[in-house]
Amino acid sequence: MKKIVLISIATLFFTGCSDKNNYNAAVLAELSRDQKVEDAKEYNVPQDKMADCIVEASAKNMDGIFAFDPARLTAYRNYTKMLTLTQSEDPKKTLDELREAFGSAKNLMEARNNYTESELECLTLFVANTNTEDKPESKK
Repeated sequence: MKKIVLISIATLFFTGCSDKNNYNAAVLAELSRDQKVEDAKEYNVPQDKMADCIVEASAKNMDGIFAFDPARLTAYRNYTKMLTLTQSEDPKKTLDELREAFGSAKNLMEARNNYTESELECLTLFVANTNTEDKPESKK
């Protein structure tokens, strides 16, 4: 019985890591295509750290209570699909699938807003940290 539980937990863990990594890769690809990247480059924000930040920030508003909650894993898959919509062979069909996966067009819009707000939050965070690091310390 213990082996079955251990195998189930291990499978969930590896699947969860895969879903989160796929989402992270989709975020990284989105960042490389996005105009805001030019802003990030101006402030020397590493894209991989920016992607990690966006994944963590957007996950706070995703379904699921914890990282390996099945609802969270589904959300990672749906967000990944949302970010790769433009590369789809049939974007209209994929958009319809996304509406169904998120429950409605409104929920899909809220998911996209969550991603965008997370992206801006992270960019602001990195820019603020860069600005404080660049300032010379005042002499006392």
